[in-house]
Amino acid sequence: MAAVTIRNLSDETHRALKARAAQHNRSTEAEIRAILEAAVLPEGRVRLGTALSAIGRKYGITKADVEALEQVRDTRPAEPLKFE
Repeated sequence: MAAVTIRNLSDETHRALKARAAQHNRSTEAEIRAILEAAVLPEGRVRLGTALSAIGRKYGITKADVEALEQVRDTRPAEPLKFE
């Protein structure tokens, strides 16, 4: 896991981070992680599983449909490509 060092952080900012962390009942380090994650991973992002699930509901795909596909699916391992 990566580590980040933040230099020249003002005392006022550090105190504010410590106070915010205390409000959320976590360490200052955990609070900074939460702030950074919220900044780069916005809540409105589309997640692949959610998108696929929505497509399935839109077209009325049922568990029986998935089971039928699994019965006819080729389960043999794929052969590697040959570049000759």
